[in-house]
Amino acid sequence: MKEERQCVYRNTSRDGLLVFAVLLLWILPGFFRAIPEAAAEDKGSGPNLVTAIQEVARKAIPAVVHIEVTERRMVANPLLPFQNDPFFRHFFDLPKNMPKKLQREMVGVGSGIIIDPEGHIVTDSHVVAGANKILVILANGQTFSDKDVRVVGTDPKTDVAVLQISAGGNLPYLTFGDSDKMDVGQWVVAIGHPRGLDQTVTQGIISAKHRRGITDPSSYQDFLQTDAAINPGNSGGPLLDLKGLVIGINTAIMSESGGFEGLGFAVPSNMAIHITRELIAHGRVERGWMGISFQDLTPELARSFGLSISKGVLIADVVKGGPADQGGLRRGDVVTAYQGKPVPDADTLRNNVAHAAIGRDVMLTVLRNGNKQDFRIKIGTPQEESAALGSSLKARLGGSFRPLTSKETSRYALTSGQGIVVTWLEAKGPLQKAGFEVGDVILEVNDKAIDSPEALADLVSSRQPRSKLTVLAVDHKTGESGYVRVELR
Repeated sequence: MKEERQCVYRNTSRDGLLVFAVLLLWILPGFFRAIPEAAAEDKGSGPNLVTAIQEVARKAIPAVVHIEVTERRMVANPLLPFQNDPFFRHFFDLPKNMPKKLQREMVGVGSGIIIDPEGHIVTDSHVVAGANKILVILANGQTFSDKDVRVVGTDPKTDVAVLQISAGGNLPYLTFGDSDKMDVGQWVVAIGHPRGLDQTVTQGIISAKHRRGITDPSSYQDFLQTDAAINPGNSGGPLLDLKGLVIGINTAIMSESGGFEGLGFAVPSNMAIHITRELIAHGRVERGWMGISFQDLTPELARSFGLSISKGVLIADVVKGGPADQGGLRRGDVVTAYQGKPVPDADTLRNNVAHAAIGRDVMLTVLRNGNKQDFRIKIGTPQEESAALGSSLKARLGGSFRPLTSKETSRYALTSGQGIVVTWLEAKGPLQKAGFEVGDVILEVNDKAIDSPEALADLVSSRQPRSKLTVLAVDHKTGESGYVRVELR
């Protein structure tokens, strides 16, 4: 019996193999015929993933430029500590009266994107900020400098700048895509000149969207995050989708070593489009203003206000006579929607208001005393904002302020856009009591960088009367910096 079972088993296996072979011969021809059909369908519905990056690189590289900038900057004299040392003075022939500051030329490298045949180039504001000379090199080796390169405008708040080269038209250029349609996990390509290595192409995915607070917390950030390799020199270059559309402008990396660590950030194309149009049309960006100070609605704040929601924006203060005040908003209101769309946090509301057209009516949905209400607010002008914020700073600090000029930035060895100058002081006001003089420079308040009077007003408006501020300032007479305590009114 044992022998019979083995024999039957062997016969059954042979029969099964014959059946399998017949089925395979019947199926395979149809399978192989289907492969080119499927490939054709895939080719028609989207990019061919085998050659997609090659095609993007071939199309985009001619429109990506190399930017080299030279900046003259005043730096601290490294020999100053040895000025009174007889040994150093004798052997190094040091003069008796050494200058405290020395002028140095700093050279930086970045990238840019040609966006039209007229030679407009989008890059990062920090690439060209403070530049005394700008050299633009096209992919074909053609160079433009001096009078052939014009700075159309810069916007440090979004880190976007526009240049224009006199090339006589017929330039290769790239087109912006819709960054809102990009999803986490989609493939992207970065092109630029990292560390001066021209026409470098890297690839990765969108790692995250809506990253904020990466650099300056007071700026208008809404970064795309990518793991495509981005290094110094990539700044201002394009982040492209697989159709070759620009969906971001590479702007920042997070790295302790200064090199690529898988965390790169790009200004989304939809923000860049708005800023670029404003700069080309007006040379500057005019942002909408509503006249409110606000903060994220945290779970703790929600509980203290007896609210059941966990997302929204709490209005901390309303500027008297401003658009929000005239529209009926009050301190303690919670904004939950802007133009019918949910508002999850303060950064979203700030960006929405900033990008709104001046004079336009917008609808805010607000929770007040547990009841949902809609308010129509007219977006105010930058001039109205400056006047209102100026009045607020005079009332709270007893001072007026303005941004630094390029000459002052160089004199104090600061970077472009850093600090504000005191232009007026109220007698016996908070700043004068603390020892400030007209001409002094404010760099930081409570460890937050101050780059404009608006940034100072935003910080001050959220503080209670008699609050103490720790101010990092520069003495305009000596150039020395130090911390000063100031009490708000």
